[in-house]
Amino acid sequence: MLNPAPVFPAQRHALYQRHGYSAAIRSGDLLFVSGQVGSREDGSPEPDPERQVSLAFENLKAVLAAADCGLEDLVDVTTFHTDPENQIETVMAIKDTHFPAAPYPNWTAVGVTWLAGFDFEIKVVARIPGSC
Repeated sequence: MLNPAPVFPAQRHALYQRHGYSAAIRSGDLLFVSGQVGSREDGSPEPDPERQVSLAFENLKAVLAAADCGLEDLVDVTTFHTDPENQIETVMAIKDTHFPAAPYPNWTAVGVTWLAGFDFEIKVVARIPGSC
């Protein structure tokens, strides 16, 4: 039987407590990361769209690092966009800096109408290295 365990990055723990969810859950050799957004230290949305996407990736990397994972361990990625048609160029440019060459993770992009004041969110599943 698997014993799921919560994972939190060093910073932003209060943000998760305030909203009642874990940054990630480790279950066996998989890490299920909650959607990461481009929030500033106080939890508010970064107003600059490019910076918001960059911060979402930085926040994701912090959660992955707390579980001894990195972007190279991603198996499945889902991104959520409030205005995909106008955001895709910015998102792809930032994505390409984090994933410059194959192999790429599985990726699904979804257009949504609301992200609690944010315009971009990234949710992933990663394989935890050395856990098998």
